[in-house]
Parts: sequence; structure tokens; C-alpha cells
Amino acid sequence: MKKILMKQRQRAYALNKRNILSLLEHDEEAEFLDLGCDDGVWTLKLSEEIGTNKISGYEIIKKAGQKAKEKGVKVQFGDLNDRINYPSNSFDVIHANQVIEHLNNTDLFISEVYRLLRPRGYALISTENLSSWHNIFALLLGYMPFSLTNVSSKTGAVGNPLAPHSGGEFWNETSWEHQRIFTIRGLKHLSLLHGFEFESVLAAGYYPFGNLFSKLDPSHSAFITLKIRKV
Repeated sequence: MKKILMKQRQRAYALNKRNILSLLEHDEEAEFLDLGCDDGVWTLKLSEEIGTNKISGYEIIKKAGQKAKEKGVKVQFGDLNDRINYPSNSFDVIHANQVIEHLNNTDLFISEVYRLLRPRGYALISTENLSSWHNIFALLLGYMPFSLTNVSSKTGAVGNPLAPHSGGEFWNETSWEHQRIFTIRGLKHLSLLHGFEFESVLAAGYYPFGNLFSKLDPSHSAFITLKIRKV
């Protein structure tokens, strides 16, 4: 079962990345910021799709961020639970993939994304979906939802024996642990509260039925990506 779930996750995650790329707009002059840029590999793929060489990244883990720096990304280090260290109205595009679920101050995070964007700039926020069927199924069994099992440095998964990383020591950094998981409705509502204009949503993964049904029923998909624009 774990192997099947892991394969499903890998396919869903691959589609989620394709969804993100499809939502980017070509703009050679765009100032681009990747929040949680890690080692910069995906950051450069995003910037290539946009067509810009004005690439900034923000990262909490020094070792990963240094690798991004070596690839040419202008990296600053900091915690996304705090104020982000850039001037207001600095960027045309902001991307955050699998980041917001790791934060405990999501109000500040969304408000900072809004502050950093220029008027009519847009952000892509991608995360796991709390209302996915596999999370609902886990709750029905009395298990932790899959998206909230990585909350301890002692094990890869707390309270769910079906989780792919159950039984293993997996989380090397506390910043990798999940804090809050959103549904489409919840993330959209949060964005609107902070002044954003909702533009579109794409979904990926529909365990155990692959990716096809995620297009028909995004509300119960595994991953969601929202495109939101500064008014």
C-alpha cells in the first residue's frame, strides 16, 4: 500500500509542477521571487518559463540556499514566519510551492506576498489539500490526515501507519514539519481577506485514481495551486 501511495504522490507532484509552469506568464522584464527556493533547481526552471533573468530567492536553510546562490539566484536568508526582507512593490511574480503548510503565521505570509508584489503582479501558491479524499479516508479510520503526519523530528509520520514515510526518521529540519493545511476554499478566502483578486486554481492527484479526476473534482485533489493577483 505504501509503495502504491508513494507512486501516486510522485505522479501527482509531477503534475502539480506542470500546473505551476502553465500558470506563469512570459515576461522578460519580470522581477521574480521564489519563496522557499531550496537549492535553486526549480527556481531556475520557473524563471526560464517566465523568460526572465531577474531571479531572487528566499530560503531558511543555509546549505540549500548557498547551492541556489552558486546557480546564480540572488538569495536572501530568513524565516517566512517573519517579515520578508525586501522593499514593498519589488516583484512582478512571486512563487511559493509547498511552503505555506510549513508556516504558523499565514496571515503575515500572505500580507507580505501582497506587499512585495507590484500592482497587477501575481503570486502562485501551491500546497497540499486538506480535503483530499486520502486525508478524509485517514480521518474516517481515526488516523492523522496524511498531510499532517510530519509534525515530529522523531519519525517520518505520526499517527498514520499508511503514510509513505511511516516508521522512518525523515525530517532533518523543523522547518520541514507541517503546521497548517488548507482547502481550496480556505486558501482562496485567506487571499481575498488580504486584498488579492482570485484568478484561477489547478489541481493534481486524486488518490487512488491517478491524476485524471483531479481536473473534474479539484476540491478533493491531493495538491492545489492558486493564482492570485494584486489589485
